[in-house]
Amino acid sequence: MDPLQRAPENQATPLVGYNVVTADKALTGAITAYGGDKAADVIETLTPLGSLAGSAEAREHWHLANEYEPRLHISDRYGNRLDEVEFHPSWHWLMTQGVGFGLTAAPWISPSPVAHLERAAGSFAWGQVEQGHMCPITMTYAVVPALRADDALAKQWTTGLASTAYDFGLRPPEQKQGLLAGMGMTEKQGGSDLRTNSTIATPTSTHGEYRLTGHKWFTSAPMNDMFLVLAQAPEGISCFVVPRVLPDGSRNAISVLRLKDKLGNRSNASSELEFRDTFALRLGDEGRGIRTIIEMVSATRMDCILGSAGIMRKALAEAAWHTSHRSAFGATLADQPAMINVLADLAVESEAATTVALRLASAVDKPDDPHEQALRRIGLALEKFWVCKRTPFMVAEALECLGGNGYIEESGMPLLFRESPLNSIWEGSGNVNALDVLRALTREPESLEAWLTEVGAVRGEDARLDTAVNEVLTELADLSEVELRARRIAGRMAMCLQAALLLKDGDPTVADAFCASRLAGDWGGTFGTLPRGLDLATIVERTTPRLES
Repeated sequence: MDPLQRAPENQATPLVGYNVVTADKALTGAITAYGGDKAADVIETLTPLGSLAGSAEAREHWHLANEYEPRLHISDRYGNRLDEVEFHPSWHWLMTQGVGFGLTAAPWISPSPVAHLERAAGSFAWGQVEQGHMCPITMTYAVVPALRADDALAKQWTTGLASTAYDFGLRPPEQKQGLLAGMGMTEKQGGSDLRTNSTIATPTSTHGEYRLTGHKWFTSAPMNDMFLVLAQAPEGISCFVVPRVLPDGSRNAISVLRLKDKLGNRSNASSELEFRDTFALRLGDEGRGIRTIIEMVSATRMDCILGSAGIMRKALAEAAWHTSHRSAFGATLADQPAMINVLADLAVESEAATTVALRLASAVDKPDDPHEQALRRIGLALEKFWVCKRTPFMVAEALECLGGNGYIEESGMPLLFRESPLNSIWEGSGNVNALDVLRALTREPESLEAWLTEVGAVRGEDARLDTAVNEVLTELADLSEVELRARRIAGRMAMCLQAALLLKDGDPTVADAFCASRLAGDWGGTFGTLPRGLDLATIVERTTPRLES
């Protein structure tokens, strides 16, 4: 045999053939901690999802959907306006699975007491396949609590949004088996400053109906069936439902000007829309649009945390798999002390993110519990800031574990890396969320009480956490230049919450490593610098994927 034609030696095989749910001890542990007597049912329900998510088929669709990006067709050959986006079949495969697994609005009409926890765990797992298509899935999930501001509109749309049937194409909603939702809030002159929106909403002679004129700077998935939009009505910023297709089958006056050329998330069509005399229905009261849409924002922020935590877990799995199947300098990479420290440190970051994400998701299932809702309010702002901010650093280190192989597109690691900053920007960048933490602390004292209750549940179990909590309270006692310290406060509070949850509900070895590094400062400032005396080998062993038999 030609020696150049021999099978490659000392190369890891692609990570396929494992169950993304059951092989993840942090995920199943969090489900067990927060799912109560329904936890086993949740894991059983999600097992088929986990098996498909870890398959070679899913991995292929991940790559194809991003290699063949969506294409905008503004008009047909005769000049008739189309404003349609064409997607690769892999996008439709991904959407079919995600919708079919009930990851859109199904939990809002489910009788299960843990419907939102189950959906969050499923989104965390399925999002590891591909993040771009999770954007319309997230928005479809998130729109329902906002729609409840109007009983008639909620009744009209919720059943279709909660469907597990993916039905692509622009047709009247009542003719479709399933519906998808989006939103258009930001405009080019304002970004996160929504009160500067200049889109004009003019009321018609029919109560609740308006005509919109204006431009939206970022609207993802323009082929969705309906959008929540903010616009200036006579009494101020208001929220509107904008259908893509009108009841008579005609297209609403929505022009897709262009698709954004983005760093990552390239499988998803993010667009600029223009409204010219566009039909809309008011949702909620005039002048109360931001308050109306904030329920949608809360739900999308939840998915930002879940998405970032899922990216972390996917990156960790790839790193752990590669290093356990690659040797250098006479030993497997994963058995070498320096790499053990790196992998363990990555695992600590991933497990903390997973645990806090599932904990906050479990609060959605308890809408009548004041503590749970106050914790959700402060926790979403804290962890949206911290988990999403940590993700690019974590993914970069995981990519490096694969060496040059990780820099090659076929590995998937560049895709993950390009995706990793997005959730920190979407639904409010770092400063917006850090300042939102301060807003909650000053205007809603029950938020601080909920945080103190949660971290106080393990008071006395770890002196490093107790010290960190006292440091936060010292920071909050002095409100001078508090906005200057907003990120410091938000980051410290987020880490304290993660530490408390790991101590209470996580693995003790992971909790010990987290408190030693993130809270006690015994950390070198980069991954792979955990201190001596920790059981790093056990942490690494927990994270290495196991193939299905």
